[in-house]
Amino acid sequence: MNKLTIRSLFGLLFLLITSFSFAQIEDAPERSEGEGPFERLIIRGVTLINGNGAPPTGPVDIIVEQNIIKGIYNVGYPGLPIREQDRPKARPGDKEYDLEGMYLLPGFIDMHGHIGGRAQGTPSEYVFKLWLAHGITTIRDPSAGNGLEWVLKHKEKSNKNTITAPRIFAYTGFGQGAKEPISSPELARKWVQQNAANGADGIKFFGAAPDIMQAALEENKRLGLRSAMHHAQMDVTRWNVLNSARAGLTSMEHWYGLPEALFTDRKVQNYSLDYNYRNEQDRFGEAGRLWKQAAKPYSGHWNKVMNELLELDFTLDPTFNIYDANRDLMRAYSAEWHQTYTLPSLWDFYKPSRRSHGSYWFYWGTEEEVAWKENYRLWMTFINEYKNRGGRVTAGSDSGFIFQLYGFGFIRELELLREAGFHPLEVIMSATLNGAEALGADDMLGTVEVGKYADFVILEENPLQNLKTLYGTGTLKLNDNNEIARVGGVKYTVKDGIVYDAKKLLEDVKRMVDEKKNGMSFKMTTK
Repeated sequence: MNKLTIRSLFGLLFLLITSFSFAQIEDAPERSEGEGPFERLIIRGVTLINGNGAPPTGPVDIIVEQNIIKGIYNVGYPGLPIREQDRPKARPGDKEYDLEGMYLLPGFIDMHGHIGGRAQGTPSEYVFKLWLAHGITTIRDPSAGNGLEWVLKHKEKSNKNTITAPRIFAYTGFGQGAKEPISSPELARKWVQQNAANGADGIKFFGAAPDIMQAALEENKRLGLRSAMHHAQMDVTRWNVLNSARAGLTSMEHWYGLPEALFTDRKVQNYSLDYNYRNEQDRFGEAGRLWKQAAKPYSGHWNKVMNELLELDFTLDPTFNIYDANRDLMRAYSAEWHQTYTLPSLWDFYKPSRRSHGSYWFYWGTEEEVAWKENYRLWMTFINEYKNRGGRVTAGSDSGFIFQLYGFGFIRELELLREAGFHPLEVIMSATLNGAEALGADDMLGTVEVGKYADFVILEENPLQNLKTLYGTGTLKLNDNNEIARVGGVKYTVKDGIVYDAKKLLEDVKRMVDEKKNGMSFKMTTK
């Protein structure tokens, strides 16, 4: 078999891999939720937790006109009544929310947000409302699984606020929609040019031959688009994270390709000899032993790789939560929100299957979980130190797989960043400002500042003290009367100056789930 034939076969395989799609789902309905935007909105008395690493401050009043922040005013001191003469004055027709004692954060940015799919039975309305109910006002759709045209249409509708949805950044899967396999650098450049002309915000790569990757990334960078990559095992030996970052990749997803860049005594992962990538228990089971094969933390090569990525201003989007079930399967599938908010079709998608992606529970046991716990320890060490040295780490969920539910999975990601060693303020920074910077949108998103979009998360509990209060289901607390109470959950999500009642959005999601159950006795079980 000659070299050209091999490249042609690779091109076909590559197209099959990168054309993975959920299949287009129905359009989101016209917006019927939310108040606003208002000519002038005043949010009064909140404690501000900004996304820039600053400590909380308050009380403050915030003035919004349409969807733009126009003023942020200190109006008093904790523990003292707010004096009216210290506050900005309302005008006739202003909309005021008195939220004294509540906490306000910038809108969250989910850097890995797939918009449902037919295989999961998850309509876009369901996904959008779960996101907004958890304070997620912006998402990056990696690989545009519903097709770029569909995603761009919904991006425009979201920008106009004619649908109830977060802001959308569309990253097309490399090769998506190509008329022939991308088998040469020239074809790669042409596809990248066409992708930019189509209106995509960036590209998500999975892997390709080195010359193709080099050409595509260089052309994408020349055109000013951003990029993400899941360095799939099918070509990571020839092209790891360092190769990508040097060629112009702006961010990596998960962690694939990073341990391979850290190898010192091997080129290839220590695969078992009966391994088959299409057998997902092989794929994910053995991935849980990969970090132990990499250079030890703080060793010379470990530091060298980290420092080069830092110099390249490279972004890490770890998505810890999407592999959380690998280290505690029972915890993941028994999460309390599944019974109320997980659609029956999505639950079926999660259950053990040789066909459904991410449902690789053929016989998952203690040995796999122990390996993954050690994998996380080493992975988290790298991520936390990268942050400590000034590197950018973002928050992404990749929900809809492996028992992670939209919205809920993002909050779990914040908890896992905390476990990795991030201060809660650093966690919030990853979920807000860092995401905005990675998207090239920090001029309008990521912090609460005059001139930026009015995207806020508002809740009654202090999330720095307990990130669990951000879950839609809140968390349990023993109150002063020695009674168990459920507290937390986002109170309001504000996107573009439109105020959404987050708990009402969750009621809509529950209604959708109940309608799909259709009165049947439905129990979440893996049998």
